Amino acid sequence: MFVGSSLSLIVVGIMLILLEIFIIPGFGITGIAGLAMLLGGVFFVADTFAEGLIYLFITVLTTGLLIYIGFKTGRVKMLWKKISLREKQNSEEGYIAPRREYSGYLGKSGTAITLLRPAGTAEIDGDRVDVVSDGSFVPKDSRIKVIAVEGTRIIVRKDEND
Repeated sequence: MFVGSSLSLIVVGIMLILLEIFIIPGFGITGIAGLAMLLGGVFFVADTFAEGLIYLFITVLTTGLLIYIGFKTGRVKMLWKKISLREKQNSEEGYIAPRREYSGYLGKSGTAITLLRPAGTAEIDGDRVDVVSDGSFVPKDSRIKVIAVEGTRIIVRKDEND
């Protein structure tokens, strides 16, 4: 029974480390907890502390050897290419970032096409644009007025004359 719970600790430890690496990278708390559970599980499987150190040494040596073989055969690079974004979008290859000027909308009125809570879509001067309200909820089909433009962000308020 003790071995079963030790193996459970090892499995949960590995899962926490993988969770830290792939899903919720952050402050490392999940990874540290996973490493502690993994080491605890390895030592609990062993009958003595010295045996636990031997298991740990064998585990680290085997892992290092597998990583080395993975790098030499190129398997690690292939795996890394699958899980990472390596492509760059630059103008030489045809990527052009939107450079639309929105300052012309300042002070203009329009209609909220969607509910603004606080972001949504509006029609201003016949253009369909993404907008953000000043923090209030604006019902669909309400008249709005552009009160500020910050780069590509258009900030609107419900028109009081509506």
